[in-house]
Amino acid sequence: MTIKDLLRQGTEFLSKPSKSSYISSPGLDAALLLAEVLHVRREELYLQNEKNTSEAEKKKYFSFLKKRQKGVCVAYILGRKEFRGLDFIVNPHVLVPRPESEILVEIALDYINSINKEKNMEKFSALDLCTGSGAIAISLKNECPSLFVHASDISQKALYTAEKNVAKLLKSCTKEKKAVNFIKSDLFKNIQKLDTRFQLIVSNPPYITTGEIKSLAPEVRKEPKLALDGGRDGLILIEKIIKKAHDFLVKGGRLFLEAAPSQMQSIKKMLLQNTYTNIMIHKDLTGSERFISAE
Repeated sequence: MTIKDLLRQGTEFLSKPSKSSYISSPGLDAALLLAEVLHVRREELYLQNEKNTSEAEKKKYFSFLKKRQKGVCVAYILGRKEFRGLDFIVNPHVLVPRPESEILVEIALDYINSINKEKNMEKFSALDLCTGSGAIAISLKNECPSLFVHASDISQKALYTAEKNVAKLLKSCTKEKKAVNFIKSDLFKNIQKLDTRFQLIVSNPPYITTGEIKSLAPEVRKEPKLALDGGRDGLILIEKIIKKAHDFLVKGGRLFLEAAPSQMQSIKKMLLQNTYTNIMIHKDLTGSERFISAE
């Protein structure tokens, strides 16, 4: 069977209605999975579409398709997800990094660059709360090697994954003992043991309301609930972060948060109530208000 025929069958397979999943891009998903089976880039499928495939390749491909139809996301099937040009290891113990969170990294880097220019500070210390796969922390370190990065998560299994990503992606930092210092912690609980303050704290915490979890896409519901559920109003962890971050930021330090656009004004109110200043709301690529930062 040719690549073209196999790709057509895969697209048709994922286009069928299923109780366990709704696949909005069956053609793309089918192509990504086939490219993985054939060990080629997705673009090469169309350049080699008349090439024949083996029965073993077909069998493996349909095993992937069945997982996808059952609601397992492509990233978990492949075991990886690209984020800011880096290929992160992902698994059911961590949230799949989202493209919008790349902007959170960009905003934090812009802040670092502006302070460096203004105060000529060569060294910065950053904390990433609820790090998961380590995507934000590792991206910050990768793009700002002089940054001292600490990252925490309540899940030890998530931290194991993050450590694997450091070993895979930050080989250029091997001269340092730890490119990123990971800490098992329920928010700030164990951070106090570091006896340090940070120029910036960044977090993409769980912010989906408990009531919304059941209405999420099946593949999203297969991601760790601990990384999704933000409580009754989605703001339980965000409120805790806002209340405690003061104690861990240097004077003039800044807090960066990602949340739902509908939560921005409530978060802004929390920040004002907790005496933060210079509050800024930032938009994602769709123009939605998704990030907020404050001094």
